[in-house]
Amino acid sequence: MVVLLIALVLVAGTAIFAVVAAKQKRSRGKLAVIPTALAVIFAIAFCIIPASIHIVETGEIAVVKHMGEARAVKSAGMHFDLWLTEQYDYYDAKVQNVEIATQAYSSDAQTMDISMTLQFQISTEKAIEIAKQYGNLDALESRIEAIAVEKTKSVLSSYKAMDIISDRSSMSPRVEEAIISAITEEYFVNVSTVVLTNIDFSDAFERAVEEKMIAEQKKLQAEYENEMKVAAAEAEAQAAIMKAEGEAKAQLIAAEAERDAQVELSRAEAISIQLKSVEIARALGFNIIESEGVNEDGIAVIEYTIDFTGKTKEEISLITDYIKYMEYLAKWDGKLPTVMSGDGASIMIPVEPEI
Repeated sequence: MVVLLIALVLVAGTAIFAVVAAKQKRSRGKLAVIPTALAVIFAIAFCIIPASIHIVETGEIAVVKHMGEARAVKSAGMHFDLWLTEQYDYYDAKVQNVEIATQAYSSDAQTMDISMTLQFQISTEKAIEIAKQYGNLDALESRIEAIAVEKTKSVLSSYKAMDIISDRSSMSPRVEEAIISAITEEYFVNVSTVVLTNIDFSDAFERAVEEKMIAEQKKLQAEYENEMKVAAAEAEAQAAIMKAEGEAKAQLIAAEAERDAQVELSRAEAISIQLKSVEIARALGFNIIESEGVNEDGIAVIEYTIDFTGKTKEEISLITDYIKYMEYLAKWDGKLPTVMSGDGASIMIPVEPEI
């Protein structure tokens, strides 16, 4: 708007002086030279002043070159510099987003198509150095892009293709570190981000990778199924062992119970025979002496003593033969009852026999 207003003023002024000059020329002759000169001056100003007004947009800077030499940096706003001697080169001071596409090779010679994004921002205080060393921002960006491509190829070439595929997420940080380290202060920029957006291998290699993955999946599936079969067999064997142990334990318990039953039965039979012996002795007229006591196992017993006094050998023989027969049958504790010869024999019977 300012430039347009100045232009309109100059145009109007030039037109007015042209009209005045024409009238004065007809009326005064030589005096018309002055208005004509003024008209020429306005015409020249009309050509020079608008071209000397420079607008720097927000997010830009301008490097001002005096007769081709970079001397100053202008920030956003309107500036006036004579266009005949001052030239403005505009630089984008915002973050630059550079899309890069290139090819690279892995350490095992597999080809990769690489797509990457690099973001950088110039150091505005170094704009004059950029102009002196690189000429303009485009030349600097081309140099940065070349460094990014070189470092990306260098990093990826140290890995095998399968390692790049399996560890793709770690490739971007490694490439970024290499590029940022390579773009030093002499480039007058700050690299903020480097991202590998895509890594594509050849169709043949991708098919080979896919087939390998399928084969590995089948192998893993087979191993899993085999492990499941082994686990099932082990579980079945364990169950069989537990069943066998249970059956053996049950048989052992049954055998112990049967043995205990036989022992108790033998004890009961022995006690019965002992009682019968006492009764036989009593019936034969032997004197029976009863007394209470405790046996070797701490069980309360009644002791019957058969008195042999005054009895013949034949009479005693009847009792002893029967007692011997009773001792033969008594298996309840593995010990035979005590048989005494001489004046008598003692037999101990539990108070409450366990039948």
